[in-house]
Amino acid sequence: MITVTDEAHVEIVKLMEKQEQPVLGVRIKAEAVSPLQANYRLRFVTDEQVEENDNTIAFEGFNIYVDPDSMGYVEEVTVDFVESLAGRGFKIDNPNRVPPHLKGTVAEKVQQIIDEKINPQIASHGGTLTLLDVKDNRAFVKFGGGCQGCGMADVTLKQGVEVLIKESCPEIEEILDVTDHADGRNPYFQGAAH
Repeated sequence: MITVTDEAHVEIVKLMEKQEQPVLGVRIKAEAVSPLQANYRLRFVTDEQVEENDNTIAFEGFNIYVDPDSMGYVEEVTVDFVESLAGRGFKIDNPNRVPPHLKGTVAEKVQQIIDEKINPQIASHGGTLTLLDVKDNRAFVKFGGGCQGCGMADVTLKQGVEVLIKESCPEIEEILDVTDHADGRNPYFQGAAH
């Protein structure tokens, strides 16, 4: 169920009225960052932009269109319109930080550490870390992007990921990397400056 705040509802209707072509509603497109997270885009939809396999959710005054690939990422999102010092615009929040089968305090704590501490650090190398599962006090993770196939991935795991997760989640005794590093296409490596 997609939630649209009152502020977002008013702004969508107001912006639809200003468009040159008649607009039926908005499309929410989710681009997967990991099995848990996506980046969201919102755009107006005219009659000719409605696709046959779209899921259509009716709201008062407009529809929201979602393609099948994005559907799994938008089931409980909230569309809001915010104004701040940084500007004004639509914001889409997804409360589901972990997959349904991982609900529980330990998995959610591990995911929070990955989201807030680990991924921002390895993003500078074009890398990502995804939590796949938590079983028997073990966390199963997978590196992606520039970390997949990187010769430093084991060091990153042992000296970075493992330390951060175990500090915050003492219940986790072992972190297992299940990445196929041999399949890495663009591993990050920066040689020493001379």
